Amino acid sequence: MIRNSAQADSISIHMQTEQLFNPCFIIPVYNHEKPLPEVIDKLRQYHYPCIIIDDGSSVECAAVIQSLVSAENRVSVLIHKINLGKGAAIKNAIKHAYQHGYSHALQVDADGQHSLDDVPRFLEQAQRHPQCIVIGTPLFDESIPKIRLYSRYLTHIWVWINTLSFHLKDTMCGFRVYPVALLHDYLSDHQTGNRMEFDIEILVKLFRQQACVESISTHVNYPQDGISHFRLWRDNYLISKMHASLFFSLLYSYIPQLLKQNVFKMIR
Repeated sequence: MIRNSAQADSISIHMQTEQLFNPCFIIPVYNHEKPLPEVIDKLRQYHYPCIIIDDGSSVECAAVIQSLVSAENRVSVLIHKINLGKGAAIKNAIKHAYQHGYSHALQVDADGQHSLDDVPRFLEQAQRHPQCIVIGTPLFDESIPKIRLYSRYLTHIWVWINTLSFHLKDTMCGFRVYPVALLHDYLSDHQTGNRMEFDIEILVKLFRQQACVESISTHVNYPQDGISHFRLWRDNYLISKMHASLFFSLLYSYIPQLLKQNVFKMIR
């Protein structure tokens, strides 16, 4: 028996949240024909649709993707005829997910680095906090190259400066859940980068918009035969340019915005 209206409202909200939670997986792919089948195989157990974004892959990789689509009715593919970058792939996938009524998109890298046993933890957190972005905080093993481990901290420092906060623990991990409507609406009105800088940039900008962000620790490994599409000079240039842009907007926009908000609170 429902004892009062507050309990009734609570149960109603809980039921609506369960009904509205309709997640999918999004997987940007660029010549990951070797690890991709195993990634799809591991995700199959969760029975959610997988959206692969073929970002201008080779003929060999495209053939593997088509075989996965043919074999699995829950796997679909969006095709970029030329390589547009990871950010562009994610944007296209979010637009597709929004148009098809998905509430959340769990982003997974195609290279096999992520511990997909943690998928339930990410989805449970997203369902518990449906308006929040859920991001992975990597726990690395000995397989990570030391130069990559140490270089990540440079980005961490810049992110902490550009958000004036330590809340975003790791913005480079590609294992995360986006509320689809939140990201779609933001991307409709704002410009962001199209390549490796996107993962970092979108979290900083959404955090500045007071978006809720939750972090979950997750193991990440670097397979010995793994394929990295990080281009040292190009991507470091784009990431550095992005950090510089965020820093200038911090000075001329974000800090004045925070000061204005605090003054308004004091007046009230």
